[in-house]
Amino acid sequence: MSSQPGAAAASPFKQPRAVWAVAFACVVSFMGIGLVDPILPVLAEELEATPAQVSLLFTSYLVVTAVAMIGVGWVSSRIGAKWTLILGLVLIVVFAGLAGTAGGVDGIVGFRAGWGLGNALFISTSLAVIVASASGGFAGAIILYETALGLGIAVGPLLGGVLGGISWRGPFYGVSALMAIALVATLVFLPPTPKPEKKVTLFAPLAALRHRGLLTMGMMALLYNWGFFTLLGYAPYPMGLHDPLQLGWVFFAWGILVAIFAVWGAPRAQRRFSTAPTLYVNLLGLGILLAVIGLGVSSPPVVIGAVVLSGIFVGLNNTLTTQAVMLVSPVERPVAASAYGFVRFIGGGLAPFAAGRIAEATDQSVAFYVGAAAFLIAIPVLASGHNLIRAAESGESTGAAETELQPVSA
Repeated sequence: MSSQPGAAAASPFKQPRAVWAVAFACVVSFMGIGLVDPILPVLAEELEATPAQVSLLFTSYLVVTAVAMIGVGWVSSRIGAKWTLILGLVLIVVFAGLAGTAGGVDGIVGFRAGWGLGNALFISTSLAVIVASASGGFAGAIILYETALGLGIAVGPLLGGVLGGISWRGPFYGVSALMAIALVATLVFLPPTPKPEKKVTLFAPLAALRHRGLLTMGMMALLYNWGFFTLLGYAPYPMGLHDPLQLGWVFFAWGILVAIFAVWGAPRAQRRFSTAPTLYVNLLGLGILLAVIGLGVSSPPVVIGAVVLSGIFVGLNNTLTTQAVMLVSPVERPVAASAYGFVRFIGGGLAPFAAGRIAEATDQSVAFYVGAAAFLIAIPVLASGHNLIRAAESGESTGAAETELQPVSA
């Protein structure tokens, strides 16, 4: 995954306790992405809300995450990485728990916004901490991070289904409790991290987007996340599964494929075909699958099958886009992470709500066609930066891109 061959020699899973504490918190944090999927139809039914209204759970969470990303570097450069992580974890614990106490959709949406603020502080800092503390080099740290991402995405929907079968409030309380454990582990096992010598200005991430490579990857990721969160936030409705546990198993199977192809499939595809060509095929595959869902939206088996298969492409995209950002962007690690996260999460936040509104105004299938179009438009956007990615992969770029940047998962 990195071009440092020696870094991969040591096992990425032989790590100090500090790394495992942060990795566990990463797993729980990434659970939050798909945790609410199995309870979306239940929320719509029990709280008498439309799919578009319920989709605001994603929108408030991700849009706040995106905007807050701008200020994460400013915060972490003043209080240090450890206390930025802890602040993020505290906010997640509090607001995830409060979401479980809400009396209606509006309350959940509001508390998910606070959850998103904590999420921004945490995810933008966690990989930097893992990279700094992990044994086995940079490549091993990336593998460990992607493993945490895959596990979180896989387990989140299943846990949401199990707890959602008891009550729709269960998944929110569950995340709050698990993040409280992660908070204690981080406090106990992660040693103090020094404050950076250089303080980051508040709008440094926005200034960084003037770099063509980072802006190109950000715009590609915005389009990708539009399609991805259309899939994640709206596909549960045409599946016709009203049991949260059944929905949980569907997205668990999807998440297992995400994990397998993120950790093992992506490095092999990259070695054989290189990053950009693999991503072109990947985006095309996702566009086709979303179009299939649109065509077969009245057939639950078609929708379920296409969603599960999409896990292959999502897993590949997570790792390869992470690495592409790392390769092409020359700015400092926290700044690159914040700038990229800001752009990509905007797409993820707006897509589910837009999908619900489009479906209400036209037909369910149209929402998926729009998502498919976003995947396809991402191909020429990525192609506009093809030479930058190829040059970075062949070692023509400076080595600073590899050591100074924090890649963040798509």
